[in-house]
Amino acid sequence: MPSALLAAENDAASEAMALFLGPQVVGFYRLDFGPGAVAGRDFGRPSVGLRAFFLGAAWQGKGLGTLALHAVLSDLRRRHPASELLALSVNLRNAAARHLYLKAGFVDHGEVYLGGAAGPQYVMLREI
Repeated sequence: MPSALLAAENDAASEAMALFLGPQVVGFYRLDFGPGAVAGRDFGRPSVGLRAFFLGAAWQGKGLGTLALHAVLSDLRRRHPASELLALSVNLRNAAARHLYLKAGFVDHGEVYLGGAAGPQYVMLREI
């Protein structure tokens, strides 16, 4: 259940955010500001981890994922101007999500994170 995932982690180093289309909640995401938030890595620049990005099934395939990611970046620029990179990991089996992230400007540098509970994951970065 998405609402359980949204509330599952309650720590000072992360922020849970809802995605709205007008008055309708269409998804959510979590920003993680902790060290090594993605793949346990330090990327050598001020970075933020994007975790638990979720768009409801009824809203997928309509271009909203790309718009939502651009809104996330815009929000980060405004509220966290010192951040330079947005980092995420996505399961190797999730081709649709990987395609969305590439379309939104994330770069896959070929690193695969093997320590995830859900299996191997691509590590992707996006300039903020």
